[in-house]
Formats: sequence, structure tokens, C-alpha cells
Amino acid sequence: MDERSSGGAAARLTGDRRAAREAARARRSRRGQAIAAASSVVVLGGLAALVLTSPGWPEVRDTFFSWEAFKDSFPGVLEGFWLDVKLFVIVELAVLVLGLVVALVRTSGAPALFPLRLLAAAYCDIFRGIPTILLVYLVGFGIPALQLAGLPTDPVVLGGVALALSYGAYVAEVYRAGIVSVHRGQRDAALAIGLTEGQAMRYVILPQAVRRVGPPLLNDFISLQKDVALISILGPQEAFRIAQIDASSTFNYTPLIAAALLYLCVTVPLARLVDRVGLGIGGQTR
Repeated sequence: MDERSSGGAAARLTGDRRAAREAARARRSRRGQAIAAASSVVVLGGLAALVLTSPGWPEVRDTFFSWEAFKDSFPGVLEGFWLDVKLFVIVELAVLVLGLVVALVRTSGAPALFPLRLLAAAYCDIFRGIPTILLVYLVGFGIPALQLAGLPTDPVVLGGVALALSYGAYVAEVYRAGIVSVHRGQRDAALAIGLTEGQAMRYVILPQAVRRVGPPLLNDFISLQKDVALISILGPQEAFRIAQIDASSTFNYTPLIAAALLYLCVTVPLARLVDRVGLGIGGQTR
């Protein structure tokens, strides 16, 4: 009887301690939330007051945040933005395939593939070293100047090719880093159970590598979504180009704000996805 009563007392004591710890943790959480809210109000309120009370704010408001100019320009900017989205999706798929092929060539150890490895390394070095805007110029105006039959002349296509070549080099290095990061023991174990080199790469190494490089790949695609606007230098009427034309014709820059908001509607969710994927992978590795 004494043993049962002492055991029950110990259980109650343990429960009381657990409740006290949870209550203390809740108090710390509430205090942290209150401090965060107060500091946010002070900082954001101070910045807002600084901007809204500045001498040039009325002129900035009329020039960059005109509601009438926004309503007039937004439909055209939105129509041009769909071109950005469609080109982004197509180029992204091309970049994924191109980058993976180049990475596989660069990580291959077959002696017969040495010339291809050399070309792949040169491709990565050259196209990562050329600014994307300069590459769009070179491809967009250089290929039509060749006047060769069968080559595309559409500026949208040429701009997409330039973006794919530029970002393919970056993504290839991301893939290669992921492949190299997989421990050699994984390959050896796959070969030990009877898989070939190709099967080991396909079923063992690549799945792990792709999971590890998910966040940097998404970061590259956020940059690609913004750089799609560079094709405007070749003439296509995409969102930035339409906003630029509207702004130059009315001397009001609100259309550029409209274009920026549309880009944010895509890049901000992608950025949050990067954070979520990064946290998930970090939890798995731990």
C-alpha cells in the first residue's frame, strides 16, 4: 500500500513539474510575441512616418502610386505578364533537362567521354561568365544575322534560348554539387547488390542529389522568373516593356509598380516554398 501511494505521489510530482515547465514555456512565448509585435510597430511605423512626412512625398505619390494610372495600365501589363509566365515555364523545363545532362557528363568517369566532359566544363565556364543580358543580345541579334535556313528568328524564342543557355550552366553546377555530395558508399553499396553504374546513378545517387539541391534550384528559378523581363530588349511586348512604354508616354511610373506587383505575386510564393523545402530537408538530415 505504501509503495502504491509513494508511486502515485511521484507521478503527481512529475506531472506538476511538466505542467510548470509548459506554463513557463507559454509565458516566454507570449512575451517573445509581444516584444516582436512592439518592435515591428516601432520600426515599420517609423519608416512609414519618415516617408509620408518627407517633403517630396506628394510628388512621389502622384508619380509612382497614382490609382488612375494603375487602373489604366494594369490590363495591358497583365496581358504582357502572361507571356513572361509562359516563357518562364518553358525555359525552366529546358534548364532542368539541360543542367542535368551537363552535370551527368561532368561527373562521369568514363574515359571515352573525356571530350564531352571538356565541352561541358567549357560550357559552364563560358555561359556562367557572360552576363545574361549580354547573352540575350548576342543570341537575339547574332543568330538572325547569320541568315541560315532553319534557325529561329522569333525574338521570344531567341530570348528563351539565351536564358536557357545561361541558367543551364548555373543549374548544371547545382546538380553536380548535389551528385558529388552523395557519399561514395552509396554507389559502392548499389554496385555490391548487382546494379550497374547507370542504375546506381538513376535509382540511388540522383534521388538523393535532387532532394539536397532543391532549395538552390528554386532560388535559381526565382532569379529566372525576374530575368525573363530581359527579353524586352529584343522587342517582345512583355510586362516590363509594356509598363515602360506606358510610363514613357505619360511620364507617370505607376505602370512599373504594377509590373513589379505582378512579379512579386510569383516570386514571393516561390521564396516561401524555398524556405519550407529548406526546413524540410534540414529536418531530414538532422
